[in-house]
Amino acid sequence: MFLKFYGLREQPFGVTPDPRFLYLSRGYREALASLYYGIDSERGFLALIGKPGTGKTTLLFHLMEKFRGAARTAFIFQTQCDSREFMRFLLTELGCETVGHDFVRMHDEFNKLLLQEASAGRRFIIVVDEAQNLDRSVLETIRLLSDFETPRAKLLQIVLSGQPELADKLASRQLSQLKQRISSLSGLAPLSVEESSSYVNHRLRIAGYSGDPLFTPEAMHLVTEFTEGIPRNLNNFCFNAMSLGCAMRQKLIGPDLVEEVIGDLDMKKHLTELPIAQPSPFGLSGVQPAANPSEESLSPDDAKAYMRELTGQLSAWKRKPQA
Repeated sequence: MFLKFYGLREQPFGVTPDPRFLYLSRGYREALASLYYGIDSERGFLALIGKPGTGKTTLLFHLMEKFRGAARTAFIFQTQCDSREFMRFLLTELGCETVGHDFVRMHDEFNKLLLQEASAGRRFIIVVDEAQNLDRSVLETIRLLSDFETPRAKLLQIVLSGQPELADKLASRQLSQLKQRISSLSGLAPLSVEESSSYVNHRLRIAGYSGDPLFTPEAMHLVTEFTEGIPRNLNNFCFNAMSLGCAMRQKLIGPDLVEEVIGDLDMKKHLTELPIAQPSPFGLSGVQPAANPSEESLSPDDAKAYMRELTGQLSAWKRKPQA
């Protein structure tokens, strides 16, 4: 373990979304502010979009911390479900019994909770993570949950968080009513080289590191290029780089060590090779095996032509009288 070697109190590049390690770049700060003011102003529906690994869940945990004690919250992760299962997940998250309840009864139970919190002067916030997996019918169910409101305010604040496929769904004509209700749409972009460096240094400081930057500027350029500036990828890469650095007794991580880690993590070298096409037993003409075994044997068009001719020859063979 490299913690002692680098003078750390805890693991700086863990795999859980710990809000303590949240690095607020300009883009992340803007997204957090947009979500916070949207909820604080009771705007109803909000959305957060970002590629996998950009830190959406960590940002949402940080957001929920700001409303701790002032709101009833539910955080939903199970999104491959139908409408009834979604309501069951929601009520279970809120501490309600759902065994044997049908959809109508669960909906009534939720309405009671909503009115109770409104009477107590507390906000009610639902965060749905990985919302790109939700079926359109479930998204419509969520939209209907937001119908409860007073003449002055929305009783329920809903944050939909997901990958870019969520934006595709929200832009579809079938969900036009839901799209119209989303008052704020925030996006998280990958980090630049400078932001990636600040992100890594920030996490190291939170974990107890002190001293000069652990990664050289040249190394950080390589790291950012390989990880595409995605925080989850940065965490994984830095863990491996520090593990190797510790094994090699290197206090400073430079480009040579980074290149070695890139080689270790490169998935391409582990891919299986494509099989080489064999000549057709039916004497197929016009499609030849690849001249170079390292190249792909057939193009998509050649493959289609091969299958059409093969199907024709099989049909002719079946029609041929047998001796």
